[in-house]
Amino acid sequence: MGQKIHPIGFRVGITRDWDSRWYAPKKLYRHFVYEDYLIRRTIKEGWYSAGISRIEIERAANIVRVIINAARPGQIIGRGGQGIEEITKAIYKAIYPSKPELRIDVVDVRNPEQDAQLIAENIASQLERRVSHRRLIRQVIARAKRMNWRGVKVMVSGRLGGAEIARTEWDRWGRVPLQTLRADIDYGFAVAYTIYGTIGVKVWIYKGDIPATERRIFLSSSMAVPETTGLPAEARRGARPAAAGRAERPTGRRRRGRGGRGRRGGASERPPSGGAPETPVEE
Repeated sequence: MGQKIHPIGFRVGITRDWDSRWYAPKKLYRHFVYEDYLIRRTIKEGWYSAGISRIEIERAANIVRVIINAARPGQIIGRGGQGIEEITKAIYKAIYPSKPELRIDVVDVRNPEQDAQLIAENIASQLERRVSHRRLIRQVIARAKRMNWRGVKVMVSGRLGGAEIARTEWDRWGRVPLQTLRADIDYGFAVAYTIYGTIGVKVWIYKGDIPATERRIFLSSSMAVPETTGLPAEARRGARPAAAGRAERPTGRRRRGRGGRGRRGGASERPPSGGAPETPVEE
């Protein structure tokens, strides 16, 4: 009770695609996951001021494609593409000794004012400058009313205002249906590093429901079926094959002998095969 699921991970495959799109065998899977973490951390820490909303990673053979969604792409690209070279060198240094072929694409975020991650980072940066958290929450709600959003929720947690005891404060306007899978929920999280400690900022934005005709369902079209032509008949039927050296039980109806369990009060009164039951003769 009371445990919350991540709103983006809850809708992966229904209204949102994966941020990492690749396949790897079992031995390489953990290495690729760690490489993705290092790539995202390197880009986010080095170019935080560019307003990076989302980093997508695709892999094909030895080619790694990194798609950076940023509100200010000019800070990442740089003059004459010099920024792309710096990012490439930083990534190679972070994932050393791995040397895949990197392809970096920068995508401009169309509406940065409606991106939950960028809003959360903006609130965190102002909290570090000692702006009142209540004022920042009211500003986000006022923006939601002005831009006709369906709903928004903002939550801040930590030693707010330098208080000795940490607490959580939040406010909501409109509807934010977190348990509705068809709802398009944008979620963002950021951390403000203040002299009193860290303050976490969470932002939920409800942008409306996605109809079933436009909903993207990412399901595998075909599943691998194991080859069963070379297996014995029992294994193909899904039955358990008989153990080696063990005789199979005869098929047919089991019969009990005379020593079997009979009716109450004596021996078994089962009639012989093909005959009628014998009726006791009264004396």
